[in-house]
Amino acid sequence: MRHEIRGHTAFVTIDNPPANTWTPESLRALESLVAELNANRSVYAMVVTGAGAKFFSAGADLKTFQGDKVAARHFIACFGAAFEALMNARFVTIAAINGYAMGGGLECALACDVRIAEAHAQMALPEPAVGLLPAGCGTQNLPWLVGEGWAKRMILTNERVDAATALRIGLVEEVVEKGQALPVATAMAERVAALSPRAVEYCKGLIHNARNGVPRRAGLALERERFMDLFDHGDQAEGVTAFLEKRKPEWKND
Repeated sequence: MRHEIRGHTAFVTIDNPPANTWTPESLRALESLVAELNANRSVYAMVVTGAGAKFFSAGADLKTFQGDKVAARHFIACFGAAFEALMNARFVTIAAINGYAMGGGLECALACDVRIAEAHAQMALPEPAVGLLPAGCGTQNLPWLVGEGWAKRMILTNERVDAATALRIGLVEEVVEKGQALPVATAMAERVAALSPRAVEYCKGLIHNARNGVPRRAGLALERERFMDLFDHGDQAEGVTAFLEKRKPEWKND
């Protein structure tokens, strides 16, 4: 896995040929990177993609824990920690799915806020076919996006979906031509950078409240509290002033 920061966007590339599989080391690196970027207030968005033109990620490197229960426990703990960190990142996360996204590869995309798939992409959670289950948050995140019925079709019957089907069922938010996922995701990240970073951060947390089982009444009350919390930071005044002065705001994210 490699990364770079351009402007206000971090670009992360899953790079483990030939299929961009995850290892405990790369998962720990992802978890550490998210923590590092959370602390860097100049980062407003992250784009995740796969190296090459065929794979976003084929998931776990099964050879690392074959027949070893201790190694398997360590591996799945790394999966959970990395993808929970990705889900809860302060900034907006966008998956540019440039090819096959299988197992832990799809779970990485599911942990992101938005998914953009290239037209040739294929997606599946085939873990039961090898005697396992999708424990990188897959059984929890997939039903939230596509509903219980399609989650069961994909997990319990090993149904692979193409990009068009993924768009139809809500698994991805956009389908683009081959080679265009990264440019489109980059443009989306640039739109994010035009917004108040703290307002976006608060909005993301509030949206996640429903997923996390926060009662509606409490969620509505917290929504109003977060609105008022924005007045404790300079970007709120800057945003309104810029609007009234008909200019672009200059966010400080302090």
